Amino acid sequence: MEKQLISVRLRADKVAALDALAESLDRDRSYLLNEAVEDYLEVQKYHLDRINQAIKAADDRELVDHADVKKLVAKLKRRK
Repeated sequence: MEKQLISVRLRADKVAALDALAESLDRDRSYLLNEAVEDYLEVQKYHLDRINQAIKAADDRELVDHADVKKLVAKLKRRK
C-alpha cells in the first residue's frame, strides 16, 4: 500500500517520550506512530459500529423497557 508523508506537531515532552519508547523497543518513531494511528482508527470504527447498531435497534424498536432495566439493576444490587 502506498505511504504518504504527513507532518504532525507534538509537544516536546511527547516527542521525548516517543523517542524513549522507540529506543527501548528498537523501533523508530514512524513505526510507533503508525501503530498508534492504526489502533486509534480501529477503536473509533468499533465505537461507531456499535453506535450505529444501537441506533438501528432503536429505530427497529428493539429496546428494553425502562421498568425491566430498573428491575434488573435492583436485582443485581441485591446480589452484592
